[in-house]
Amino acid sequence: MAPTSPRSVLISGASIAGPALAFWLHQAGFAVTVVEKAPGLRAGGYPIDVRGTALDAVRRMGLLPRLQDQHISTQRLTFLDADGREVASLHPNAVIGGVDGDDLEVRRGDLIHTLYDRVRDDVDFRFGDTVDTLTHHADGVDVTFRSGRQDAYDLVIGADGLHSHTRGLVFGDEARFHHYLGYSFAGFTMPNDFGLSREGIAWSTPGKGAALYAVLDSKEVHGFLVFARPEAPIEAFRDPEAQRDLIARTFDGDGWEIPRMVAAMREADDLFFDVISQIHLPRWSAGRVALVGDAAHAPSFLTGQGTSLALVGAYVLGHALATIPDHTAAFAAYENRLRTFVERNQALVTEGQATLFPTTAEALEQRNAALRQLTAAPPRAPRPEHSALTLPDFPVRVR
Repeated sequence: MAPTSPRSVLISGASIAGPALAFWLHQAGFAVTVVEKAPGLRAGGYPIDVRGTALDAVRRMGLLPRLQDQHISTQRLTFLDADGREVASLHPNAVIGGVDGDDLEVRRGDLIHTLYDRVRDDVDFRFGDTVDTLTHHADGVDVTFRSGRQDAYDLVIGADGLHSHTRGLVFGDEARFHHYLGYSFAGFTMPNDFGLSREGIAWSTPGKGAALYAVLDSKEVHGFLVFARPEAPIEAFRDPEAQRDLIARTFDGDGWEIPRMVAAMREADDLFFDVISQIHLPRWSAGRVALVGDAAHAPSFLTGQGTSLALVGAYVLGHALATIPDHTAAFAAYENRLRTFVERNQALVTEGQATLFPTTAEALEQRNAALRQLTAAPPRAPRPEHSALTLPDFPVRVR
């Protein structure tokens, strides 16, 4: 009797959820291909958090010691009023509900490279290409890539982020699932002329906010400009100059270091502009295609849980496919196990109610009063939402 060929899976996206899922599927005996439209792995990047259940996921991958070595350990977050006067200075975990000594804060690029290194020898990575079309049939999915290449796979997984192209091909227009939270933002790097080290500064006025974030003793800081807007600025999405103009108009006349930040934003070659939003889908799979991470359930960066949800989702989906031969049943089990955990974390922020960036003077004063009352020491216990899921044991020994 001839040996059975391993089931083939295409994963679109090589950021966090994609390589993490590739690891678990390889462990379970799948033949995995990862396609990524970028020409290579993204380096550097802003700090991200791994906490709660996600710590268990990376521990099971054998990555916890390396990520602990990469831990940034930001020590202070200082809040300022519109005139640049200090409102409160706290340990970041006192604000976000993290646990000092347990939770991890690492550069996004460091996590991406760590995940890639764990699986690079076992998985076929194809950079500089992306899925163009998907055609379902009874036994699999035919895929045509932007390069013109054509292949067939048993399953296809979209791990391609908030604005997932895979999701669009299978579920339709993003507008149906995109839940705008009432804010837009710009991120960029600028020279660290502020003397900042292992700390962040957050400036606020009603409906607008700015932040400077120094990773370790870097010569650059991450700058963020955030503003409330009733409607998403769709007209600026594909026009970088329109984005720069919109931000400059919005912050015109503001004090503190805002003029310097706007000037740096004008010149930045790494400007990233988007809306703050979540993805809400009635289901995360259709036929032989499923979604994972932000493509399925982006929580928005205001929750601080996007990375953790991606790592946990990759584990749960990998576990389901490893233990349930029928893909339809496996996708259902994946969603049944994960959805409540996702919804609890998405609920950490609601439309127009971002704690860090209040939209009214009254809400801003309430936030400031709450900050003044917080202790500067990290909390003793994590937010229950961060650890509200227990991972099942993986069915095979991890290699």
